[in-house]
Amino acid sequence: MNTSDTFKQFVSNIKISEDKAETISYRYGRITKALNEKFRDTDSKTANTLQVGSYGRYTGIKGISDLDMIYIMPSSKWSEYNVKGGQSKLLQDTKNAITSTYSASDIKVDRCVVTVNFSDSHIDIQPVFEIEDQDYKYPDTYNDGSWKVTKPRKEMSAMTESEQDKNKNLRRLCKMARAWKNKNGVCMGGLLIDTLAYNFLNSTSTYDSVSFSSYDEMCRDFFKYLYDQPKDQKEYGALGSKQRVKVHKSFKRKSKKAYDLSLEAIEATSDNSKHNKWRDIFGTDFPKYEKEETEAKLINENYRDTEEYIESLYPVHILYDLKIDCEIKQNGFRNGLLRDFLVNKIRLLPNKSLRFYIDKIEVPYPYQVKWKVTNRGEQAIKRDCIRGQIVDDTGSLEKKETTNFKGSHFVECYVIKDNMVVAKDTIDVPISE
Repeated sequence: MNTSDTFKQFVSNIKISEDKAETISYRYGRITKALNEKFRDTDSKTANTLQVGSYGRYTGIKGISDLDMIYIMPSSKWSEYNVKGGQSKLLQDTKNAITSTYSASDIKVDRCVVTVNFSDSHIDIQPVFEIEDQDYKYPDTYNDGSWKVTKPRKEMSAMTESEQDKNKNLRRLCKMARAWKNKNGVCMGGLLIDTLAYNFLNSTSTYDSVSFSSYDEMCRDFFKYLYDQPKDQKEYGALGSKQRVKVHKSFKRKSKKAYDLSLEAIEATSDNSKHNKWRDIFGTDFPKYEKEETEAKLINENYRDTEEYIESLYPVHILYDLKIDCEIKQNGFRNGLLRDFLVNKIRLLPNKSLRFYIDKIEVPYPYQVKWKVTNRGEQAIKRDCIRGQIVDDTGSLEKKETTNFKGSHFVECYVIKDNMVVAKDTIDVPISE
């Protein structure tokens, strides 16, 4: 595997397409025009707004669905809204202005923002008043309402400065981390990802001048950095602004798994194995081994690649935590749980019964659950048993399987809500002779 070419292709594969960027800009422009007409009696599509969040920091990737913008209110309006109930009124007036452009049924007022929903994404609009040092006050309607401060320009500036200092590696690492998040169902917000990537690269000079040829090692070390974070740390100071970014769910288990896989990928002697390990970390946008099908047909001329991919069916936007586990039985007797086997590096033997089940789910009902079982390795190819089809849960929130033959096997679970994958988890099933 040519590390430089492969990671360069991977980063290219996950970039936001020109068509998507044009659509986003068009929507931002229409919303900006509506707000300028309401609050300034002008029709500019660009003035007085700022694209923030992952898109504004240029760390978003294709499939991005949560977009953020701030609208900078005229200072002359401050006295009108700096009264009791003024925060709610400002958000309602913002919503009313946008209804001239988009249907009211697609717009809702949340605690601090107005959200415009589209079939493929949503935009959160936050009306703000500029204060000193290019920071902004925004309305929070919780309890009786208050004004809080946001500092997106400082976060964007820190990202730009670090890009120059780190040979453009920061934004690329942020994007690759988002691909990992989507593939493995890691419940982390974009600002937390960017902050941790920023902190990691600033903690070492190893990657100050390297490029794509060192991205395998950079990713390996980044996942170890994540895993080594204090278990009880609940928040971080955001890059640039130092505003508090909360850790809603622990990312240690999945970062440890990514670290272990990256070690295996780097040490693998087979290019096919290297590519598959990285694809297990980053998903289908990481390039496939180009000779995979040719070599498989040498083993079985009737080989069929039957694997399906959830990102081809639904947009992926991880919002909730999900954990699956597996009960192992043989001859009707319980042997234990699969995760315990994996922790203790005990490989499974054939002829065992497996019951995969959802151990923890935080997605509010209603939702839909789907499963996928994929077999990998020479035995799977010989038996023409790659599988990998995505199937509906039968209603029991479980999937029953058996250990039939040696090789690597993977079970994935997806939770779909509002036609979007909002949670997912994967468990490996290594089977020995």
